[in-house]
Amino acid sequence: MRKYSVFAVAREALRGHTGWEPQWASPEPRKEYDVIIIGAGGHGLGTAYYLAKEHGITNIAVLEKGWLGGGNTGRNTTIIRSNYLYDESAALYNHALKLWDGLSQELNYNVMFSPRGVMMLAHNIHDMQGFKRTIHANRLNGVDNEWLTPEQAKEYCPPLDISRSARYPIVGAALQRKGGTARHDAVAWGYARGASDRGVHIIQNCEVTGIRRNPDGSVAGVETTRGPINAKKVGVVAAGHTSVVMQMADIRMPLLSFPLQAMVSEPVKPIFPCVVMSNTVHAYISQSDKGELVIGAGTDQYQSYSQTGGLHIITHTLDAICELFPMFTRMKMMRSWGGIVDVTPDRSPILAKTPVKGLYVNCGWGTGGFKATPGSAHVFAHTIARDEPHPINAPFTMERFRTGRLIDEAAAAAVAH
Repeated sequence: MRKYSVFAVAREALRGHTGWEPQWASPEPRKEYDVIIIGAGGHGLGTAYYLAKEHGITNIAVLEKGWLGGGNTGRNTTIIRSNYLYDESAALYNHALKLWDGLSQELNYNVMFSPRGVMMLAHNIHDMQGFKRTIHANRLNGVDNEWLTPEQAKEYCPPLDISRSARYPIVGAALQRKGGTARHDAVAWGYARGASDRGVHIIQNCEVTGIRRNPDGSVAGVETTRGPINAKKVGVVAAGHTSVVMQMADIRMPLLSFPLQAMVSEPVKPIFPCVVMSNTVHAYISQSDKGELVIGAGTDQYQSYSQTGGLHIITHTLDAICELFPMFTRMKMMRSWGGIVDVTPDRSPILAKTPVKGLYVNCGWGTGGFKATPGSAHVFAHTIARDEPHPINAPFTMERFRTGRLIDEAAAAAVAH
């Protein structure tokens, strides 16, 4: 596939942009592959890309029941950070953050990674103690994180209201300067282009309806709406529908699925320089390159596979934004949407082999899957290719829910789930 560059853009501009090739191929499925990946989001496409690039496995199909990147990858609020509390989480998310830094060059595709900083607000003594504990733990793990006074927080993010008269006064903040945002669609498209260029088949509108097993119980392939497809290995990367897919192999997952909502405002000139999160007054906000304020809510309290959510969640989130940033009270919301997040009991993901030989699963990211995309894909590809975990994802097994070796990130996740 031709390399993207400023010279290619200039050349195509002179001939009416008629020479661009499709970014990825759309082949008919073969009867058999070495590996099938279920789910064409960022994690699934990235897994296929790293399997091909780093492990030399190119006979791969990525199956998607809808369109590429149409699930959680295209529905999230694009926040990237690695300031998680426990050693295992810090290693995983910081691995991802390091890959984010050079991902545009790696894929020859602008994923618009913007390390503008992620600030997490403290409103009370409990917040202060929790964030300072996380800061110290992060520094021990080589993760950048620092404590700011209210005045320093306002200097970094001028729209903040730090007056003591606020209902939830800001008493400080934890800042990860290397955190930021990226363009979610571009991430999916970049990985799709890179994987397709290496021979991976990306097959859209192909829903998996069953997982086939050999007489010894190992994976034999999948049933789909476009016919049966054989495979030696199957990786499930289906986000909120992971439980449904894994049930096809008679595996019960420790997952609950919830709706999660987000919204954007009308576009305005650049005014918001970073990402700000508040768990106490629950909301998080950043500004997109188009000028929209991107606002994220907490999960709904009921389980559902619906990509909608309760109106009261939206209104509560907007109340929180107006509480923190009174200057935004007159802005109009342009649109809102929802996705489905899969949540584990300890709020940490599962990246592991399963009891079924040849079946692997990547799930349980809750509201934090996007930030981990390149790191998750990289270590999951290693797990599939070598049939053993990468040292980074070795702790993130399903067995931890039997042994009690949990990685409890409920507080560090900074979301109400």
